Amino acid sequence: MIIGVPREIKNNENRVALTPAGTKELVKRGHTVYVEKSAGAGSGFSDDDYVQAGALLLDTPAQVFEKAEMIIKVKEPIEQEYGLIKKEQLVFTYFHFASYEPLTRAMMESGAVCLAYETVERADGSLPLLIPMSEVAGRMAVQEGAKYLEKPLKGRGILLGGVPGVKPAKVLILGGGVVGTNAAKIAAGMGADVTILDVNINRLRYLDDVMPENVHTMVSNEYVIRELVRDADLIIGGVLIPGAKAPKLITRDMLKTMRPGTVLVDVAVDQGGCIETCTPTTHENPTYIIDDVVHYCVANMPGAVPYTSTLALTNATLPYAIKLANMGWKKACQESSELRLGLNVMFGHVVYKGVADAFNLPYTDVKKFL
Repeated sequence: MIIGVPREIKNNENRVALTPAGTKELVKRGHTVYVEKSAGAGSGFSDDDYVQAGALLLDTPAQVFEKAEMIIKVKEPIEQEYGLIKKEQLVFTYFHFASYEPLTRAMMESGAVCLAYETVERADGSLPLLIPMSEVAGRMAVQEGAKYLEKPLKGRGILLGGVPGVKPAKVLILGGGVVGTNAAKIAAGMGADVTILDVNINRLRYLDDVMPENVHTMVSNEYVIRELVRDADLIIGGVLIPGAKAPKLITRDMLKTMRPGTVLVDVAVDQGGCIETCTPTTHENPTYIIDDVVHYCVANMPGAVPYTSTLALTNATLPYAIKLANMGWKKACQESSELRLGLNVMFGHVVYKGVADAFNLPYTDVKKFL
C-alpha cells in the first residue's frame, strides 16, 4: 500500500502521525511511505531519520495526498486540507466528528473512507487509540491547571499541594476514566485534595482501592456537582461518550457560584466539552475568563509535549496501520471488529450512529459497505 504522512498544520500541533521506527516497520513489509518534508521536526525527528527508515520525502501536502492510498494523520483535517482528500482514499486519524458539523459534511462530500482513532473499540469497551492521548491529556490537565491557578495568570493564587500549616487546593475531577484516573494520580502526587465523580459505582470502588488517601470518590449527579463546584479550586472535565457529544455537566449558571479565580480544564473539548461555557482554544491563546472563572480549553493538549505524545500515539496506532496496509481497509475491517467500529464516514454516508445523531444526519449501517 502507498501511505502518506503529511505535516500537521493545526495551530501549535507539533506531533507527527508516524515515527521513523513506525515507518521502518511498514517499509520492511513492502509498503511505500511518503512523508512531507519537516513533518517530524516538531517531535524531534529529522527528514534524514525518515529517509534512513526507508521513507520517500515530498515537498508539499498536495503531493502526499495525491500519491497516497492511506493518509495517516494526528488531528482532523482542517479547511485547507478538505480539497486534498480524494474519493475512496482511506484517512486514518482523530476526527471527533460529533463536535464539528462542517468537518463531517466536508468528509461526506469528499467520498473518502474516514477511520477515526477515537472510536476504534475493543470488546471490553476500551478505546486503544484514545487511551495514550487521554493519559497525556489527563496528566497535563493538572500541570496546566496548577499553572493557571497562579495569581499573575488570573487564578486564585493557590499552590496545588499547599505547605505545612496551609491546606492544599481542592481538585474536582468529572469522570473516572483514563483522563480522570491520570489526572487524579498527578494531582494526588502533588498533594492536592482530590475528588473524582463518576456514575459507575464499580469504577468508583476500583478507584477507591487503588488511589492514595487524599483521593475521594463520589457518585456523580447534578446536585453533587452543584455542591462541589462552590469550593473547588481546579475542576477537570474528563467525560467521554465514544463518538458522540460530551454531556454538559457544568452549566453556565454554576459559574456564578464558584470562587473568583477557579480554573476549569475541559479535556472533553474535542467532543464538544462537558462544560457549557467551553469553547475550543489553542496553545497560543489557551485561556479566557467568564464570570471571573478561568477556562482552559485547548483542543489538542498533547500537542504541547509532542515527543512524548508522538511516541505514545505510534505505539498504539502502528499495529492497526500495519493491518490496514497489509490487508486493505475493507478486509481488515471485515476481520477486525475493533477497526470496523472506527469507520465513521464512508463514500458520503455517516456509518457511526453517534455522529449521525449529533447532527440529525441519515445513518447508514456500515455493513452495507463491507
